[in-house]
Amino acid sequence: MLPSINRTARLAGALYLAMAPFSVFGILYVPSALIVPGDAAATAVNIMTSEGLFRSGILSHLIGQTIFILLPLVLYRLLKPVNPSLAVVMVILALVGVPIAFLNELNQLAVLRLLGHPDYLAAFTTDQLHAQAMLLLDLRSYGISLAQIFWGLWLFPLGYLVYRSGFLPRVLGVLVMIGGVGYLVDSVVFLRFPESGVSISQFTFVGEVLFPAWLLFKGVRRE
Repeated sequence: MLPSINRTARLAGALYLAMAPFSVFGILYVPSALIVPGDAAATAVNIMTSEGLFRSGILSHLIGQTIFILLPLVLYRLLKPVNPSLAVVMVILALVGVPIAFLNELNQLAVLRLLGHPDYLAAFTTDQLHAQAMLLLDLRSYGISLAQIFWGLWLFPLGYLVYRSGFLPRVLGVLVMIGGVGYLVDSVVFLRFPESGVSISQFTFVGEVLFPAWLLFKGVRRE
């Protein structure tokens, strides 16, 4: 039985780590490279001159979310023996955020339509189109914050299951739950104080690196 559990653990670790670069590229890198806060015209120019990068960011984020659909299902198989009911809660909380994230990318696609100046938008001036594009980019940020609530919530049952498993180090479970706190705090702060720029998840994500790395390279400690 142990080899089978280890295969499941390593698959979960591989999926978790594979998801990370797609998500970072689509959610963090591309917006930071193209969006100029408070300057709709400069942002529009950056997007249209680097349209390939902008589209790659959209695609990358969607690929990351597709991987994220598979991840909790594999983790469910690994952690179900610990507590079947809590494992189901983990899967539900994880999957709720996926459709939010997918639908949220429509904001980015709408930006491309606005800046592409199709004929039916001729009634709007260039400045108006740029302002609308900036509004959609802002809405996308709010959509990510909403999805991030569930990216944080699912880490609590996951971390608890790891902590109680007996075949994974307890410290990994604690670190994963700390990561969940980081996501939730960031979401609440952004929704209440959107201009604050506060982000603690950049300091609390360690568990989401160590946990999948342990699964991939160490597996479980015993049956």
